[in-house]
Amino acid sequence: MDDGATRASVKKRIIRARRGLVGINFAELWLYRELFLFMAWRDVLVRYKQTAVGVVWAFIRPLITMVVFTLVFGKAAKLPSDGIPYPVFTLAALLPWQLFSSSLTQSSTSLISNANLISKIYFPRLITPSAALLVNVIDFLISFAILAGMMIWYGIIPTLAALTLPLFFLLAILTVLGMGMWLSALNVEYRDVQYVVPFLVQLGLFISPVGYASSIVPEKWRLLYSLNPMVSVIDGFRWALLGEKVPLHYDGLAISVGIVLVILVSGAFYFRKTERTFADVI
Repeated sequence: MDDGATRASVKKRIIRARRGLVGINFAELWLYRELFLFMAWRDVLVRYKQTAVGVVWAFIRPLITMVVFTLVFGKAAKLPSDGIPYPVFTLAALLPWQLFSSSLTQSSTSLISNANLISKIYFPRLITPSAALLVNVIDFLISFAILAGMMIWYGIIPTLAALTLPLFFLLAILTVLGMGMWLSALNVEYRDVQYVVPFLVQLGLFISPVGYASSIVPEKWRLLYSLNPMVSVIDGFRWALLGEKVPLHYDGLAISVGIVLVILVSGAFYFRKTERTFADVI
């Protein structure tokens, strides 16, 4: 067969971004679901490979952090905990915070970490930051057993408000996903992002009510304080699990939901807009 016939027999596949405000092909994402699960499971294995205690680290990390926060903020600084035993009060905030911080850190570098795969074959690039998120969801579910055990130890019985917990969990997931799409796409072109994210996470720990109650924030700063979506996520977790002693500011919750939706839609739009250049730039 001559070269002309060979070239004629070769079929080219041109990948174009979908039209629309966001342009995400959900049917295509479902088609590649096995790759999504494989990448998530691979990251789980890599995380705990050759570790002495393996998955037990999912218990150790929040437990040690809770002890440190209890000693520093609860015992030394004597910060209020809205009448809740401080270890439980802190742990109820640490779990969603660690889900957010770990997922954001890993999803922001997910495209760079899979550079060899992205530059060789086609698959929906949104799978990479999403798979990084799923890994930390698994850790969250494992760590949740500690919180449940401590609530039993201190005799804390959840009320019907606990039924709203999945909604606050979803708010945390959407926050990470929106910011993860922004940061992972930006990190492809600007590698400075991977150095900025740990700083932002560290800063976020202090401006989020992890070691303290939102009730200590002055009213004049409440609006600015509510611009941080993790404030409503953490307060929501505490309110849902620990009862009415922990106040939930509905105005701040509405602001947080609005901000998360803006981040999510704009992140999806920017991710899809820059996706076509990932293989060339990465």
